[in-house]
Amino acid sequence: MDDVTTRLRSARRLMETVRALVRRFGLAERADVSCCGMTVAQAATLEALSHADGLRPGTLGRRLGIAPSTMTRNLSRLIDRGLVVTKRDPRDGRSSKVTLTPAGRQAAVAVRQQEESFFELVLAQLPEDRTGDIVDAIELLWTAVRNATERCCPGAFDHLTENPPDCERSPTHDCAES
Repeated sequence: MDDVTTRLRSARRLMETVRALVRRFGLAERADVSCCGMTVAQAATLEALSHADGLRPGTLGRRLGIAPSTMTRNLSRLIDRGLVVTKRDPRDGRSSKVTLTPAGRQAAVAVRQQEESFFELVLAQLPEDRTGDIVDAIELLWTAVRNATERCCPGAFDHLTENPPDCERSPTHDCAES
């Protein structure tokens, strides 16, 4: 593996770990402006939909740890910008699913690229021979935070991570709504 690929992987690991730590410790509010002129919640919504398009608003909100009323405002703003659409589920006619538009897919890529560029710049500030050790130390801290969170509040950890929980691992996750 070449040095560029290794540094890019380190940047992604650092980005995901720091983002989760910030959320855990409440260092950033969801209303804070993220990038591309969006709030953190809007950027996270696009990111989540880029991995699992066609989610119900409630499921999406639970995955992101966003209250239903905030999720409604968040989706409304993304709809107004032409980044997402909601479609009624033809099976029951009441519930809707959220889908990215082509512009939403482009915006999700732009958000991801901007975040990766930011963390590559952070890594560039670290001594090259210590980058791996620093990223490993942050991941150890994250593991400690995860373990403490699960001991204190079982199931509370799921909303801190970018990836949705496994149905088998999390009894609080409603797999039928995914």
